[in-house]
Amino acid sequence: MNALSERQTAKVGMRLGKRVKFVARADLTPAGLLAISALVCGILLSTSVIVKTALDGNGR
Repeated sequence: MNALSERQTAKVGMRLGKRVKFVARADLTPAGLLAISALVCGILLSTSVIVKTALDGNGR
């Protein structure tokens, strides 16, 4: 089996009081995790450019 196609799973649950319960499950491959990481990095880098531009426009 290829190392990049081996699936990894994670599950987490949270309960609020007696009536509300949340359960989340993720099923990813390492290649998918790398793709998600690249997207998050792109979002964070573009956000820093937007914030810097906004602050420079205010005379700071």
